[in-house]
Amino acid sequence: MIQALAQRWKNWKQPSLMRRLLLAQMGVVALLWTMAIALLLYDSYEDPELLKFDKIFQTVIAIAKNTADRPDKQQETIAAFDAALLETIGDGDAASDTSPVLQVWQGDRLVYRSTAAVPVILNSEPNRIETVKAGNREWRARTLASPDSDIRVMLAEPSVWRLTVTVMYRGYYLLPLVISLPFLIFPAWLSVRLALRPWRRVSQETAERGPADLTPLSYTPPHKELQPLVQSINSLLQRVRDSTSRERSLIADAAHELRTPLAAMRVNVEALKEQSTDERQRELMGNLLRSNDRAARLVGQLLQLMRSDAVSDSALPVMLSFDALVQDRLAMIESLASARNVELELECEDRVPVLGERESLVSMIDNLINNAIKYSPPGGTVVVNVARDGSQALLTVADQGPGIPPALRERVFDRFFRNPDQNQSGSGLGLAIVKSVVDRHGGEVMLGETASGGLLATVRLPLALADSPQPMLCS
Repeated sequence: MIQALAQRWKNWKQPSLMRRLLLAQMGVVALLWTMAIALLLYDSYEDPELLKFDKIFQTVIAIAKNTADRPDKQQETIAAFDAALLETIGDGDAASDTSPVLQVWQGDRLVYRSTAAVPVILNSEPNRIETVKAGNREWRARTLASPDSDIRVMLAEPSVWRLTVTVMYRGYYLLPLVISLPFLIFPAWLSVRLALRPWRRVSQETAERGPADLTPLSYTPPHKELQPLVQSINSLLQRVRDSTSRERSLIADAAHELRTPLAAMRVNVEALKEQSTDERQRELMGNLLRSNDRAARLVGQLLQLMRSDAVSDSALPVMLSFDALVQDRLAMIESLASARNVELELECEDRVPVLGERESLVSMIDNLINNAIKYSPPGGTVVVNVARDGSQALLTVADQGPGIPPALRERVFDRFFRNPDQNQSGSGLGLAIVKSVVDRHGGEVMLGETASGGLLATVRLPLALADSPQPMLCS
């Protein structure tokens, strides 16, 4: 439980573009609402809506004039109109901080006031909206006098600062945000997710690429924000592809050039060995020949690796009889197995067609079987099996050698990597060649363990379609 909470907290702390965009959208909503409230308060200060209606003043003047001889009726009627006015503007409490204040004079006598809590408010000029300070507050006030009597009506609203405090204090500002923001999170998240679909498509195509796939991204987004990113990725892939091609060509050329001097060296050493009668010299020349063999084998594997990595549009795959190809390679390698006193066994189904390049498949088969022979003890047995498994061709090679620890079974496919515990000489390229060939043919290679503890190599390749137009090649 604690680990799960710690993992969630770690995920939450990790920077996220989605969360950043959501917070930005929520911030924009809050900013727009703040600006709307501020504009409303400013507008109510500069141009109070209620104070602009002359009909309100004229109605109060008419009520006061018609009931001037009946003070009680006058008070009652103006109070009823004041209550109706408060209800119209949505505030039924005359003592509220946001309520307008109505004061009526007849001559110098104040005949009506909305609330006694507000002192007398006097305008310096009639019929003009002014800011007047009364008590500890500021008011936006307007006074209109009757043209044919001594009645004056003053209507005032709280200043913008008082309105601002009231709006903040009573939740008129925060309450809409608290209510609306949770309902806006999902639409905002959905809109951001939909908007980021091109980004995810580029990310998905990049993530699905294998280490050997350096072709340009197939998806070209029309969005101007993504185009520079895709162009940069394609440009990087092109540079890596060019660099890899130059390195491959350099290694292939160097390996090819080394074959001639190595062959010449072997011929000369063999001739000297035949002519020498000194046992010490013959032993040294034998060691030199064995070193020459290892160097020649390394050069040959480098050439195989470069060929397996090369991608040529002109080298079209053909339909091959995989079972016949394996039988042919076992016949070629039989002499090597006999020299090491290792027995080869073949279990093979008929008609196992695959679509591929013969030379690279030969390199794959040879390296798997050679490795099995090399690490098998004298008198051991290497079992090779070729079969169908659903829509795949299955090749397994099992030996009786020391095997490979599970922790190293992925690393041994890296070039030049060898198990540190192995005492057999080698270049560390055999399984790298196998992996390269299998990947190019759309297959899969796995390493396991036999019942006796030896290595079990399993290769799966797609079976060729029955209607493939290529001719069947058996060897």
